[in-house]
Amino acid sequence: MSNLVRIISSESEFDSLTKSGVVLVDFFASWCGPCKRQGPILDVVAAAGKAQVAKVDIDAVGSLAHRFAVESVPTLIVFKDGQVVERFVGLQQAETLQNALQKAVS
Repeated sequence: MSNLVRIISSESEFDSLTKSGVVLVDFFASWCGPCKRQGPILDVVAAAGKAQVAKVDIDAVGSLAHRFAVESVPTLIVFKDGQVVERFVGLQQAETLQNALQKAVS
């Protein structure tokens, strides 16, 4: 994982990051195969620079997974100014995520 993708370790850190602007958050688990394959794709999306990209380990910060009703991983959520604007469940390609971010930024 690149240093462009931020790991969220608390609810307060999450709230601070997502309160303004556009942020893509990947809810993942270390034991999840598709989540591991999503990692390099997130690096590509983060490098494009359209928005911030972050990851939340559902086992480490389960309260966030509960708050956003994450039932399957990976779940990727696009936030704009603290509000959910798009949600994906399962492995997503870079193009899909970049298009969602572009739409949210516009």
